[in-house]
Amino acid sequence: MVGLPYDLVANPLGAVRSTFEKAAASSGFDPNGKDWGVLDLFRHFLFDQGRLSQVPILNGETIRWIQPKTLVRFRAMVQDMLGNEFYVGAYQDGSVWRTNKFRDVSQFPLGDSSPPHTQVWERRLLYCVPVPGQNSWTEPSFESVVNQCKDFIPQQREKRRRMDEEAIDDMNMLVSDNGFQVSPSVKKVKEDGCPSTSSQTQDSSSEGYCSNMSMVTGIDKDFLSCLVKIYDSPESDLKLNDVFEFIGILTLDSELNEDKDDHDEPDNGFCDDVMVHLPPNKVFLLQVPRLHCLIHRKLAAPDFLRGSPMMEPKPHFVREMREVLLRHLTVVLGNDGIAAHFMLLHLLSRVHTRVDTVAVGKLSLNLTCFSKESAALFGSQLSLALKTLLPFTHCIPLTLEYLNSVSLAPKKDYETNRLKTGVLQLAEGSHIIIDETQLEAGTLNSVGMENARLLRNLMEQQRVEYDFKYYKMEMAADVQLLIFSEAKSNILPADIVMPFQPSSVGSSEVVTAEALEAWRWYLATVKSLPHFIESEMQKVVENDLVAARQADRSIGSHDFNRWLTMGRLMSLSFGETCLSLEHWQMVKELERLRRERLK
Repeated sequence: MVGLPYDLVANPLGAVRSTFEKAAASSGFDPNGKDWGVLDLFRHFLFDQGRLSQVPILNGETIRWIQPKTLVRFRAMVQDMLGNEFYVGAYQDGSVWRTNKFRDVSQFPLGDSSPPHTQVWERRLLYCVPVPGQNSWTEPSFESVVNQCKDFIPQQREKRRRMDEEAIDDMNMLVSDNGFQVSPSVKKVKEDGCPSTSSQTQDSSSEGYCSNMSMVTGIDKDFLSCLVKIYDSPESDLKLNDVFEFIGILTLDSELNEDKDDHDEPDNGFCDDVMVHLPPNKVFLLQVPRLHCLIHRKLAAPDFLRGSPMMEPKPHFVREMREVLLRHLTVVLGNDGIAAHFMLLHLLSRVHTRVDTVAVGKLSLNLTCFSKESAALFGSQLSLALKTLLPFTHCIPLTLEYLNSVSLAPKKDYETNRLKTGVLQLAEGSHIIIDETQLEAGTLNSVGMENARLLRNLMEQQRVEYDFKYYKMEMAADVQLLIFSEAKSNILPADIVMPFQPSSVGSSEVVTAEALEAWRWYLATVKSLPHFIESEMQKVVENDLVAARQADRSIGSHDFNRWLTMGRLMSLSFGETCLSLEHWQMVKELERLRRERLK
């Protein structure tokens, strides 16, 4: 009687083990080889066969429903890098090679004597958190995620019940071309990570079967962090503050105790007990779920779009989209069309290269002539509009008390050996609105002075200083900054200072979900397009810049950089990757209108 193929979602460890044992049984097996085809197996299943949508999403709600030792997806930002961990990746059990890869504890109990042959491997530990400021539209609805988990539970239970019945027959492991067959020579309960058949039968309630409430006590369901264990990946692939989708095997703290109770024999150090290997200052990691990562992929703004048409950004289509979005921004900004044009360019800006200390491509915007009352009205409208358009947004009410007390920069705590996050530890592509209208006269203390310097450094150089107590390290950033203020900000010198002149109050515009999805697609797609300037157009730009400098000696290199950035963004806003004379003229006209308002 042949066992059923392994379910790569419900029983990924079974597939890992059987793939390893097949490789170990082949001639020329190298125990030093850390990948024996298991990653190709999962990539084929998830991407070539299009099964990624079948993998449950792990978050603060679904952790109550998802079973441990199953395959999950977790989208998060790398908040801290905790170094490397050594573990026994492979060892000989008699004459048979076994593996502990993608597990917290050894899969098989080890005897009194150490195995004659062991392979010590290494894995990286990343502390990952939900992306700061992530807006709700980027995530699947609560109902769809929970329904996916609930639909998965009966299928998982039935497959495991049948697999337990198949395990009664004594037979050898068979591997077919279509899947991985179950070997009953191994303890089924331990390899599947599920209760016995009898316990499953007694519990007819899907909620009772899938609930992990006893396992997730103490976990913050509004902010689910996770310890991600990375295998066989170059260090350059994962960087601090990068956003990834991790696909891997979920484990919880209770499993350590279960496995340890089942293994009465001494483990001789070969059972990867986290309590033993982690120093006391990292025991906090036992309070968070762990994910043994099989596949990771870096995410950008387009990866957070849901339901948007994934089409080629053809200029005629983009031009229409641009006009509709520009009208929407104009309404939000009280029919100030000039401010809306600058706002659109600001939203499309990003750091696309760095030359020495200059972050080329940034375009911070300071809207002036705001009062507390107008900031409460138009600022709230604009903040809400940006939350519906951008994936990651933040609002900072810049008050004296805030500056004197808040921790903006991440700081290293050497007692816990952790990097404590700060307000400015953000993912690439984040957007910050700073309301300076609430700032009143007063004295900045040492913390306030440092925070003001940090904000200025972020605005001018797109860098954030991380405080490691004995030294400071600058980390590159790519954050859009928008400031509301009464007059030109003295704390935050923006690239563009634009007096705000609304002509109407309030917005009665009703925006459809389809329009929002189209605008999100427009901003994410157009923003990522490449851009260049042809030689002939380069000469036109240079001549205009020289003429402007001769007419106004106050114009400097900063203005030149801003105009070039605006020219690039103007072209991109129309879906074009090469600066044209028409778009350059539009930039010059916008700059003229802005300067008139400044007089």
